[in-house]
Amino acid sequence: MHQVSSDKSEGDAVSPDMAVDLARWSETLAGIARTGMGFTESLYERERFEEVLHVAGDIKAAAAGVSRSDTARDEFVGEWVESIGEGVPGYVTPKVAVGVIVGNDNGEMLLVQRKDSGVWLYPTGWADVGYSPAEVAVKEVHEETGIECEPTRLLGVVDGQRMGFSRFGMYMLLFHCRATGGSLNPHPLETGDVGWFAQGQFPEATAGVGWWGDMAFDAINGVQAPATFDDVRDPIWRT
Repeated sequence: MHQVSSDKSEGDAVSPDMAVDLARWSETLAGIARTGMGFTESLYERERFEEVLHVAGDIKAAAAGVSRSDTARDEFVGEWVESIGEGVPGYVTPKVAVGVIVGNDNGEMLLVQRKDSGVWLYPTGWADVGYSPAEVAVKEVHEETGIECEPTRLLGVVDGQRMGFSRFGMYMLLFHCRATGGSLNPHPLETGDVGWFAQGQFPEATAGVGWWGDMAFDAINGVQAPATFDDVRDPIWRT
């Protein structure tokens, strides 16, 4: 998220809930415009899509609390334009991340401390081309923590933007894996620390445990449940 403090004022502030909605609307508009620019051969249509991108940039700047900043808007628009592809590669879809709940034979859960923020969370990473989601899960756990594991099942699919922890379109596939070997060895660049934690004994700076904690330990303790997903809103767009 861009920080343009020189343009920020009390009048620009929006509530956290409104900021989430503004970010979602801006990314949706930008996705429509970028997809259109990737497919159209009409100069007129391209100009209209570019105008939509600028409107989306204004909305995203408002979400960041810099609604009167042309600089912020132009930076957002520039990032979007740089990502435009041609044809099918230009069709904008949510990014995909993989999260992994890893349990051991002691009923403990593997957590990672992010080096940049100090926040603790289960291992996560962007999905890489050429790997299946389950392969990404195994790879990320080993790279971030040194622990070897095997996937047991998919716990759920989460819309990160709807949950409010992503300002752009992102889906997370959340897996449960069982530790099979290895030893704790934090990644030197990405990971500040790693550790095994019992339920109710997480570090204070653990992110989002209110929504995933019970589900994680149910899986670790062998409780079988269907994969979760976000309910369908009615109406879908406005709610």
